[in-house]
Amino acid sequence: MARHIDPVCKLCRREGEKLFLKGDRCYSPKCAMERRPNPPGPARRFRAKESDYGNQLREKQKVRRIYGVFEKQFRNYFKRAQRMKGVTGSNLLVLLESRLDNVVYRLGFAESRAQARQLVRHGHFVVNGRKTDIPSYLVKPGDEIVLREKSKSNGYFKERAQTISDAKVPGWLQLDINKMTGTVLAEPTREDIDFTLNEQLIVEYYSR
Repeated sequence: MARHIDPVCKLCRREGEKLFLKGDRCYSPKCAMERRPNPPGPARRFRAKESDYGNQLREKQKVRRIYGVFEKQFRNYFKRAQRMKGVTGSNLLVLLESRLDNVVYRLGFAESRAQARQLVRHGHFVVNGRKTDIPSYLVKPGDEIVLREKSKSNGYFKERAQTISDAKVPGWLQLDINKMTGTVLAEPTREDIDFTLNEQLIVEYYSR
């Protein structure tokens, strides 16, 4: 399966804002955006003014990079969002938020979506009693995500259990810290997206 192997901090610098791709490091002085906020490549004094197309592209790239999906997969999500009832842009974000790797991240089992994706691929989680190692699996209300018993003895999860908190878990999810399980209470909504973006620009990009 294809994956991004270049330094992810370059992605934040390219978009001109923190995408929080490296977990706790993004909140520390070591964050690349704190030290080198300029775009990667030859040094330029100012950022070039973007055209309408450039703004649409940047917004699409930003969302794609936040959720860690490649272009073909992202386009398929957009087509699926178009077929759903409601606003296409909001539908797209709901689909991305419903990915299993994002849910694992939102529950606090991982410091970043990239780490959550790796944990899912390694088979550490069970969804509704069945081992699920597909990061793109879309959860539904009522689904239960459980850390496998075998994985609870893993040093990483032992340490994570001491620092995990339900304070940052969004309202559409419920976390049981003692059992290391999460439950999907409802579908995520546009208001649950906690980063600034304009999804209408993405709709305009694909509607050209």
